[in-house]
Amino acid sequence: MTLTARKVVLGVSWIPVALAMSDVVHVSKVDGSSMRPTLNPSDLTYHDWVLVKKYRPTNNLTVNDIVLLRSPFDPTSVLCKRVKAMPFDTVKYEDGMIIPRGHVWVEGDNIHSVDSRKFGPVSQGLILGKVEFIIWPPQRWGTKLNQWVGNNVVTHSNNIDSK
Repeated sequence: MTLTARKVVLGVSWIPVALAMSDVVHVSKVDGSSMRPTLNPSDLTYHDWVLVKKYRPTNNLTVNDIVLLRSPFDPTSVLCKRVKAMPFDTVKYEDGMIIPRGHVWVEGDNIHSVDSRKFGPVSQGLILGKVEFIIWPPQRWGTKLNQWVGNNVVTHSNNIDSK
């Protein structure tokens, strides 16, 4: 077998691995300013590319995790938001609201974000993946994604994990 044929066979043998990995992790480009300053800190330079965990994304989900989710208004649109409250948490919104079972409250880091302040709690079934870290550009490696110090919307938590 020639060297070229060996390379082709080796390359083809990795196709099942790549297909399996696409169900576990995904690389995604973050568009827009919704998560500014954490993601896409400037319109003038670049877009952040992130590694997203797709396999069982709601397992071990905690407040301040960043997720990709289907828009409750447009199922063809994917949003990037921060989880601000978990099921049974009470949030400061109008007169106060308890997040229902199987739902989370999400907000963008940018105050002008369209998020749960507009559409309310979202079903965890809409969550497509959890953002693990920034993979591009290299100067953004090591950015702490869970350290947003913005507004805390939770007034009371009934979650053992978030205490």
